[in-house]
Amino acid sequence: MKLIELKHIFHQELDDIYGKDEVQSFFFLLTEHYLDISRVKLALEPNTTIMKSEVDTFFKVLERLKNQQPIQYILGETEFYGLQFKVNNNVLIPRPETEELVDWIIKSHVEQSRNIDEEINILDIGTGSGCIAISLAKHLTNGNVYALDVSESALKIAKENAEHNNVDIRFIRGNALNLVNEIFFSFEKDISQKQNGLFDIIVSNPPYVRELEKQEIKPNVLDNEPHLALFVEDDNPLIFYKAITNFAVDKLKPNGSLYFEINQYLGRETEQLLKDVNLKNVELRKDIFGNDRMLKGTKK
Repeated sequence: MKLIELKHIFHQELDDIYGKDEVQSFFFLLTEHYLDISRVKLALEPNTTIMKSEVDTFFKVLERLKNQQPIQYILGETEFYGLQFKVNNNVLIPRPETEELVDWIIKSHVEQSRNIDEEINILDIGTGSGCIAISLAKHLTNGNVYALDVSESALKIAKENAEHNNVDIRFIRGNALNLVNEIFFSFEKDISQKQNGLFDIIVSNPPYVRELEKQEIKPNVLDNEPHLALFVEDDNPLIFYKAITNFAVDKLKPNGSLYFEINQYLGRETEQLLKDVNLKNVELRKDIFGNDRMLKGTKK
């Protein structure tokens, strides 16, 4: 079968579900992944013929896409902040908004640091695939990075991603709601105690979608991505932010910063949490879609 014919079938079957542009993007990803054919080569040589076994693979993927399984889980990988990450349904698929958060952290540190070679300690709470921690380790090469998650399955993927991206990270299994009692504090002795506090940067993208917002979630997310990493109860939607903020007040060094990805509908409420514990220079930022999405506060 010719690739141009196969592409036409994908559009026929999937355009009503995803839209023409997204289906085209899917097809490019698939030809690169399974055939090592770039989108440029595909455009120049649309009549390229592929073998029956390869056609069969594409039709299997087509059925999974029709069932609204995420393309990232089908391929088993995705790109985030210029790096490749393995993903499966034990971890959330990294999103562009989270890339913006990582970019903010990196640029803020570079702008504020008087000595870019001085070691810094970074903690990522609720690391999932490890995309935040690994990206920070890759770009802030003076960082000692620690990453925590409650899910052993998620940590397994994160460790593989750290190895694949050639970064050193200390992974800890722990509950973000019970940080003060977690075993990982046994590594306090490994961190310099010249200053009060342990960390220069604490970052978290915790669960923040309220149950009442489920109807806004697309089926490909709702039916496939881990609910443990997505949802919180309606009557206490900031439960993770409260726990992590209180922990940060105790464990950040002076002038250390806390960063959050947040629920767009709860920006002001989350911002107030940081102000209530007297963090300074509290800043709420919008994402590329114009939604309140990122928050930063600094310890005095």
